[in-house]
Amino acid sequence: MKVLNLYACLGGNRYKWTDCEVTAVELDPEAAKLYQERFPQDKVIVADAHQYLLDHFQEFDFIWSSPPCPSHSRVRVSQKSRENFKFIYPDLKLYEEVIFLDNFFKGKYVVENVIPYYEPLIPAKKRGRHLYWTNFNLPNDLGERKSLNNIIEKGNLKELSEFHDYDFRKYKGTQSVTKMARNLVDYEAGLTILNTARGIITRANQEVPQLFDNL
Repeated sequence: MKVLNLYACLGGNRYKWTDCEVTAVELDPEAAKLYQERFPQDKVIVADAHQYLLDHFQEFDFIWSSPPCPSHSRVRVSQKSRENFKFIYPDLKLYEEVIFLDNFFKGKYVVENVIPYYEPLIPAKKRGRHLYWTNFNLPNDLGERKSLNNIIEKGNLKELSEFHDYDFRKYKGTQSVTKMARNLVDYEAGLTILNTARGIITRANQEVPQLFDNL
């Protein structure tokens, strides 16, 4: 099974995947280097994931995309009264990818992001702290460990490292390491989602369900 892992960061979603050939795309060279150290069997590409998807989507059976979330986060609204607050547009590449994959990709896909401060422009499936756009049904329970919310509220990097089984202090790049750690998908959810897609993919003559039929 050929898997494309876009905006791969440090591979939170990928940690428990097995029996698949993974190509990971990450723009941050430092994060890409650490991802490669963590998953030496994967092919890691430092590139713009949005463009890579357009150029290579037909080469894969399953695609996971986690576009940058800061411009959509509810935190933006909560901080708008701050003196140094910077107003920005929501990055609509998120929806470009959902629309594109739903109409042109023949395999299974998931696009993951935060719950936004606005009503999502395309209906999605809410699971835990995340929204998922997929062309297959997701279980109501993704197996997420319930302690994550408490750990995120504390923002303690040591506890986040223990939860995700990764020492985030290794990262020496320009991004906020605490934000990176807080935004990672629980690897149990990542495994459940891939296994769900894998079960659909291996069924002969499975009709591909449409996005809006599976909310």
